[in-house]
Amino acid sequence: MLLGRVVCILAITFSTIFGAEVFDMPEIKNRIKPEVSSNTVFSFYESIKDSKEAVVNISTQKRIKSSHGNLEGMNPLFQNNPLFKEFFGDMFGNIVPRDRVERSLGSGVIISKDGYIITNNHVIDGADVIIVNLPNSSKEYKAELIGKDPKSDLAVIKIDAKNLNIIRFANSNELKVGDIVFAIGNPFGVGESVTQGIISALNKSGIGINDYENFIQTDASINPGNSGGALVDTRGGLVGINTAILSKTGGNHGIGFAIPSNMVKKIATALIDTGKIERGFMGVTIQDLTEEHKEFYEREQGAMITAIATDSPASKAGLNIWDLIVSVDGEAIKGASDLKNKIGSYAPKSKIKVGYIRDKKLHTTTVFLDTLQSEAGTFGSTEYGVDGLSLKNLNDILIDRYRLSRNDVGVLVVGVERGSSADEFGFLEGDLIIQIENYTIKDVADFKNALKSLGEKAKRVLIKRRGVNFVVVIR
Repeated sequence: MLLGRVVCILAITFSTIFGAEVFDMPEIKNRIKPEVSSNTVFSFYESIKDSKEAVVNISTQKRIKSSHGNLEGMNPLFQNNPLFKEFFGDMFGNIVPRDRVERSLGSGVIISKDGYIITNNHVIDGADVIIVNLPNSSKEYKAELIGKDPKSDLAVIKIDAKNLNIIRFANSNELKVGDIVFAIGNPFGVGESVTQGIISALNKSGIGINDYENFIQTDASINPGNSGGALVDTRGGLVGINTAILSKTGGNHGIGFAIPSNMVKKIATALIDTGKIERGFMGVTIQDLTEEHKEFYEREQGAMITAIATDSPASKAGLNIWDLIVSVDGEAIKGASDLKNKIGSYAPKSKIKVGYIRDKKLHTTTVFLDTLQSEAGTFGSTEYGVDGLSLKNLNDILIDRYRLSRNDVGVLVVGVERGSSADEFGFLEGDLIIQIENYTIKDVADFKNALKSLGEKAKRVLIKRRGVNFVVVIR
């Protein structure tokens, strides 16, 4: 009797403490297995076999200029003299300037029967030779670069072939978290393979991989060599192009990213038609709302304007600093990255209707987009102060991609245009710039400030290349 009273008291106490009503799932009555017989297996083979035949292996060759090393001042007669080599052999082999060929592997997806293939820009960027191998074939095709878009990390190449197996595009806007997907590619150069996973997240941005990010996140294994390969649904439809992983070791940890098929289709079509990408330009600097900002707008989402370029489309349309852009052509804008991607999807001269909040009231205006000059420009950009040089601040993905140390500090060279000043000075993709004269370089801003402060005179640039420090002189 006493035990019953204690139990009753405890029950009342728990009810008082936890108060809120909770809901349980129904009790499990039985477990079932797929409808198979003793001579049948459950398989997605038929669903993805055609898509697998449309994923190719891409290998590239890039001739790399060696650093001048410690023999920069040596008389060329000694460097090239056979007697010098006969007596000293390879004693100076590691420092005598010598070109070398760098090879890499990746994947691509056939999108037309006459040989157009979509892949990642970083798979083919700077390559002197691009070789394509079709599935189940030993024949090699030399590919032509049709066009590339570094800002989305996509490129189109073409081989001279007919009646190829192609992949069909699915609508990536229809994807849901939890959908089953398959990553098809050539990881580690072992040949075509397929891994399975699910859609882990959608519309991921701010990763720091590309300038335009709207990634599909998946736990399907994506490893080195999978870049440029296909992410397909259970029908075999292309939902994305595999691009990168987040990893501290270089191996797969279940966090992979793919470019959505709708973006891929749009960019691939433009590259095939014109060989380049031109994006709309609005002329604003924007940022996401924080908790502190939300009270000024009574909105949870949007892109807040923090700067407007003079005579820009935004300025001409009457937009002001502090305006919160909440929609474009009737589609909600969630944040700064969302607006950047949306504007970037329009062609120059497009007319768009922008919804914005000012003084807690909703307004609309019409904006006539201009051409984003850095996109429309040709090679030889001086955006970073040196002709033909492209830089990026370090992040985990770039550290993994270029096999740097987590302790490294500096700004990374991610592109050197052939024949440019940067090329002539001796910069190479993957160089880590750590110092200019007496200026320590931690990011792109430091690099620009150092060049500005030092003016036109010759400057020594200390770089780290494959773990070894070198000096490059820019003028």
